[in-house]
Amino acid sequence: MTRIAIIGGHGKVALHLSTILAAEGHNVTSFIRNPGHSDDVTATGATPSVLDVENSTTAEIATALRGHDAVVWSAGAGGGTPERTYAVDRDAAIRSMDAAAEAGVVRYVMVSYLGAGPDHGVPADNSFFAYAEAKAAADTYLRNTNLSWTILGPSALTDGPGTGRIDVDPAGTSAGNQTSRTNTAIVAAAVLDLPGTAGHTIEFRDGTLPAAAALEPLK
Repeated sequence: MTRIAIIGGHGKVALHLSTILAAEGHNVTSFIRNPGHSDDVTATGATPSVLDVENSTTAEIATALRGHDAVVWSAGAGGGTPERTYAVDRDAAIRSMDAAAEAGVVRYVMVSYLGAGPDHGVPADNSFFAYAEAKAAADTYLRNTNLSWTILGPSALTDGPGTGRIDVDPAGTSAGNQTSRTNTAIVAAAVLDLPGTAGHTIEFRDGTLPAAAALEPLK
């Protein structure tokens, strides 16, 4: 059994992930901003813990993470204002990385998106621009830490079925590239058990190979 912290524990991907991890016998702490979401988290088998990462200091986040073996960032501003998007998806995410290092939690998995990066190509007048910029900054910062990081880049998220089958490194970012939130959670759970995925950015979509087989080259 390992102790895994999920930041953004009430998100759809996070709820699927905590269900999977708890069923595998892991001890999961799901950090949430709204205490009203505690029952939903508890139903997955995880332990809810209230932590407003947007307004928490690095030291406060480090205190919350201490004693865990891994952290998964699955939080987000959820399409709020650009200011809040930068505050959560960039600034709070970066503080959580520094906090993980401070707390001695070396393993860090970031849920990002397919095509994220400084060359994301999203026009400045597009409503997605702030999110693209924030994720690019957070992902770049993570790659330059000493954490044992893995960045996940699922294509456009859907509520489709979790087949457990994916294609890694899909061509392009077209509308045809979609990934169910359940499959994203399946991949996140899988990489936590695969130390060889550390230092890799894994972009994927719903596909044809069982996740374990698709990730086999990274073992």
